[in-house]
Amino acid sequence: MEEKKMDFEENEINPNKEMTEEEVNTTEKANDNSELDKVKSELQEQKDKFLRLSAEFDNYKRRNAKERIELMQTAGKEIIVSLLDVLDDSERAEKQLKLSNEKNENIEGTLLVFNKLKNILQQKGLTPMESINTDFDVEKHEAISEFEVSDDKKGKVIDEMVKGYYLNEKIIRFAKVVVGK
Repeated sequence: MEEKKMDFEENEINPNKEMTEEEVNTTEKANDNSELDKVKSELQEQKDKFLRLSAEFDNYKRRNAKERIELMQTAGKEIIVSLLDVLDDSERAEKQLKLSNEKNENIEGTLLVFNKLKNILQQKGLTPMESINTDFDVEKHEAISEFEVSDDKKGKVIDEMVKGYYLNEKIIRFAKVVVGK
């Protein structure tokens, strides 16, 4: 009977007894799967962070390039705005010189200088605003006064007191106009 008792003791579950190979493999697979899932989730998280950072950097580059282009286009804005008064004066003088009907070398030289000033400003992106006989637009025009006119000219610009200008398609000076009412 003692022999049977010993056999029974050997078959009992013993915590100190080593696990079988099958039990070890199952436990290792479970650990490997949980670690694999953990690594996969970390990888997905890092991919997401990378994509967001990459998109943010692309947006920064686009925004920076756009700002640089705008800065280059309007770099001389202050100088050009200050030259608008000189341009206005030269246009008034040109009108007076043309009305004088004299053919003088001084007049021709002065007109050449005025044209050169206009051409240089146009090369820098300055374009005059066409206002006369157009509809009054508060975004482009500043009404100085109103004048009684026929029905077909109501709400339109009749006269331009001060010419408006664009610099690279941005308004740098509003036209001061007389509007028909």
